Amino acid sequence: MSNDIKTVSSRRYKRRGAWIPYVFVGPFSIAFIVFMMVPLITAIWDSLFSVKRSGLGFGDAGKTVHFVGLGNYITALQNKEFITGFGRMLLFGVVQVPVMLGLSLLFALLIDSSLVRFKKTAQIIVFMPYAVPTVVAALLWGFLYQPGVSPIVKGLHLIGVDADFLAPGSVLWSAANITTWVYVGVNMVIIFSALQSIPHELYEAARIDGASEFRIAWSVKIPMVMSSLIVTLFMSVVGTIQLFNEPTVLKAVTSNVTSSFTPMMSVIDTTVAQKNQNMGSAMSIIIAIVAFVLSASVSLAQRKGEDHQ
Repeated sequence: MSNDIKTVSSRRYKRRGAWIPYVFVGPFSIAFIVFMMVPLITAIWDSLFSVKRSGLGFGDAGKTVHFVGLGNYITALQNKEFITGFGRMLLFGVVQVPVMLGLSLLFALLIDSSLVRFKKTAQIIVFMPYAVPTVVAALLWGFLYQPGVSPIVKGLHLIGVDADFLAPGSVLWSAANITTWVYVGVNMVIIFSALQSIPHELYEAARIDGASEFRIAWSVKIPMVMSSLIVTLFMSVVGTIQLFNEPTVLKAVTSNVTSSFTPMMSVIDTTVAQKNQNMGSAMSIIIAIVAFVLSASVSLAQRKGEDHQ
C-alpha cells in the first residue's frame, strides 16, 4: 500500500515539475525566435521583391512593389563590387586568421611554459587589447597609420623606409593588423585554459623519455588543445565574414577604402545610402549562406580529424 502511495505521489510530482525545464528554455527560445528567426524570415521575404518608384520618388507616392523571385540574388551576384568585396574578405581571412591563431597559440605556449615567470601579468598584457572596443582600436590605429601625424611612419622614414599603411595595396593588411591586435588576447585565453586542463603527468613522462620543451609542446600540448583551436578558428571565420568596423573607420581617413570594401559594407551602403532594402536583404542572405558553408566546412574538418585520431 505504501509503495502505491509513493508511486502516485512521485507521478504527481513529475507532473507538477514537468513545466520547470520550459522556464529555463523559454527565454532563450523567445529571444531566438524574435531576434533571429523573425529577421531572417523577413529578410528572405523582402529579398523576393523589388520596389519601383515613379515621379519624384518622395514618400510612398508612385511606389509599386513587384515580385522578382531570385532576381535580386542574380543582380547581387552580378555586382562586381560586391563580388570583389567577397574576394577581398576571403584573402583577408586566409592570411589574417592563421597569423592571429598562430600568435595566440605561441603566447599561450610561452605563458604555460617555464620561460615566463609572471604568468598572470603576461596574460593581462596580451589580453588587454581585447578590452578596447573595436571602433576605438580602429581609431587609434587609424591615427598611427596617417603619414602626417604617425610616429611609426615618421620613425620608419628616419631610417629610410617609406611606409604608407593606407595605400591601396596595404590598407587591407592595416585592417588585418587591427583585428589581430584586438583578438589575439581572447584566443590566447581560450587556448591557455585548455592547456591548464592537461594532466602534468604527461609532461613528466615525456621529460623522463628525454623530450625537450619544444618536443613536449609539439607532440603533447598542441594535439591536446586541438579542439580549442578549432573553436577559435570557427569564431575567427565568422568574424572575418562580418568584417565591418575596422575598414569602416579607416574609410574616414583614406579614400582607398570604398563603401563596398567588404560584403557587410556593401549591405549597409545598399540598404542605407541607396535605400534599396530588398537588394540589401538579398545580399545579407548571400552572406549568411557563405557563412553557413564556411562554418560547416570547419565543423566537418573537425569531425574528420576526430575520426582519424
